[in-house]
Amino acid sequence: MSKRGLLLFATMGFIWGVPYLFIKVAVGSLTPASLVLLRTGLAATLLLPIAAARGELRPLVRHWRPLLIFAAAELAVPWFLLSEVERRLSSSLTGLLIAAVPLVGAALGWATGTDRLDGRRLVGLAVGLAGVAALAGLDLGAGNVVALAELAVIAVGYAVGPFVLARSLSAAPRLGVIAVSLAATALVYLPAGAVQLPRRWPSARVLTSVLVLAVLCTAVAFLLFFALIDEVGPVRATVITYVNPAVAVALGVLFLDESFTWSIVVGFALILGGSVLATRRSRPVPTAEPIAVARAGRPG
Repeated sequence: MSKRGLLLFATMGFIWGVPYLFIKVAVGSLTPASLVLLRTGLAATLLLPIAAARGELRPLVRHWRPLLIFAAAELAVPWFLLSEVERRLSSSLTGLLIAAVPLVGAALGWATGTDRLDGRRLVGLAVGLAGVAALAGLDLGAGNVVALAELAVIAVGYAVGPFVLARSLSAAPRLGVIAVSLAATALVYLPAGAVQLPRRWPSARVLTSVLVLAVLCTAVAFLLFFALIDEVGPVRATVITYVNPAVAVALGVLFLDESFTWSIVVGFALILGGSVLATRRSRPVPTAEPIAVARAGRPG
């Protein structure tokens, strides 16, 4: 990997581990609908002109149906529920549980017949699920069952998104897809999000969190991520998926005084190992590239 590739890789691994910290801060003063509206609206405002200048918007007209499905599965539903979850759970634990998404993607690939599971990948699924169980059993109280259910919905959405992208949007301009998806999500949350905005300006800490989420963790992150794909390829770029949770845990412990327990260490190790085994392909699959892009292109 070139020096530029290493720099992009390290930058992306950090940037997409950051959102969990800032979501936790923002939901202290903003409702989930308002946070999603501000984040997607600001990011879309930055990315739409770039996509338009590159001529990446007009070709999307004929793909409007799968585009809306992708936006709902990858952004609108997960980002709202993620904000809800972080009202109940720590940012570090949320980031760790989201790391199990590749397991859901592998299971979905098997269920839809687009991928197959050999013995090694089945072991990976079992190991990863054991990691989720370790975190859920030791770090989630009985009162957080709702949060666990919401995380399950998020995981399914994050797994469905890549399949829509691979099957129906693989030929669509990638930056245009993201920019329009962000804009569509902002429009959906505009009524509720606008009504629920606080009457007084939130603290500087909350405003900074929103700006970081929208500008750095969404708009800038996608531009850098596409540059990383161009530099190292989509498959190698997916490795950042396994770095993000570690960043989320470190930031939560350092800046929010969140606990760091042995169950977190064991759970993360099991989820990481299981995800690597479960998502390692046994044979070439035509849709591997767009799926790889979508799996790694998830800023939390």
